[in-house]
Amino acid sequence: MQKETYVIAVIPGDGTGPELIDQGIKVLESVQEVIPGLKFSFKKLETSSDLYRRTGVVCPPDEFDACRDADAIYKGPIGLPDVRYPDGTELNVDIMLRFGLDLYANIRPIKLRPGSTTILKDKKVGDIDYVVVRENTEGIYASWAGDIAKTKKAQASGIILRDELAIDNVVITRKGTERIVKYACELAKKRSGAPIDGKKRVTCVDKANVLKSYAFFRKIFDEVALKYPDINRDYAYIDAMTQWMVRTPEYFDVVVVENMFGDIITDLGSATVGSVGMGPSANIGEDNAMFEPIHGSAPKYTGKGVVNPIGQILSGQMMLEWLGERYSDEKAKLGAKKIEDAVEALLVEGTTLTADLGGGSKTYEVGDAIARKIKEMN
Repeated sequence: MQKETYVIAVIPGDGTGPELIDQGIKVLESVQEVIPGLKFSFKKLETSSDLYRRTGVVCPPDEFDACRDADAIYKGPIGLPDVRYPDGTELNVDIMLRFGLDLYANIRPIKLRPGSTTILKDKKVGDIDYVVVRENTEGIYASWAGDIAKTKKAQASGIILRDELAIDNVVITRKGTERIVKYACELAKKRSGAPIDGKKRVTCVDKANVLKSYAFFRKIFDEVALKYPDINRDYAYIDAMTQWMVRTPEYFDVVVVENMFGDIITDLGSATVGSVGMGPSANIGEDNAMFEPIHGSAPKYTGKGVVNPIGQILSGQMMLEWLGERYSDEKAKLGAKKIEDAVEALLVEGTTLTADLGGGSKTYEVGDAIARKIKEMN
């Protein structure tokens, strides 16, 4: 059922995060202007490393609850290398919200868009268009787990013994694997297939030849994927996958992968489609969803206005797609399309790009240009 106003919990984050989130909101507001009946109420939160530095709390309970109660969470990058817990790990709001709200599916599209360039020889637009579905609440990052929904805290719980031994375990559960593989297969059903042959394909990426945990992941992958006879089952060991993403990215359609492996290969994937600054993502659960670029806060560039906001803006586009599906709202789906069309028009034009894409424009200039194109293309 459509909503009159979507309440969006906004976490600007650290470093360059506030600069990026400002551009994302600017673009969403331009969509709101051109689509009658589509309305947003943005609720900005203080959750950040800076808040922890000042108060000793990174995400206050009331802000965690605000994220839970919102229609969606729109987040900038968080984390500063010099702000850490006593055990040496960085503050991790991402994991706190992913685990605490059970946002089990991390969706990261890798797409070479019109106007973009790639470092891969002989690859062109249309050759690179796949989606990584990353399990988001288990794997090696499960050492951050605990009852976060109640404690509103996230801190690594791995073992360090007498400053001589450190242990973090890989956690793979049947439930967690079944639901992420099902999500990947359902997504493949909706897509057009791999660029190379049009086949709907789900590739399971693991290290099943060495580790029992990943062999278990692959076993459950087979059990679930067999229920989708129209989907081609495919397999790749993580080390081989890194070369195939570079050599034959056109072979992939949907990739399903454990938490940490997914974190790593999506940075590589983004580099093949222009820049890590181009990478958006969605964190999806049964009741909540959070949208953010895949990259970090890049604190050395804070205040310089040089970072690429497209990943942040396309994360907003993914947010509208999700809201449109969840609430059967064609206006939100239309808004998502307008953002994607405006971004691609900007890339094709090629005159307003940040340094990572070979241009010299400022962050806000890219945001202004995309917002303007949305209005011009209406």
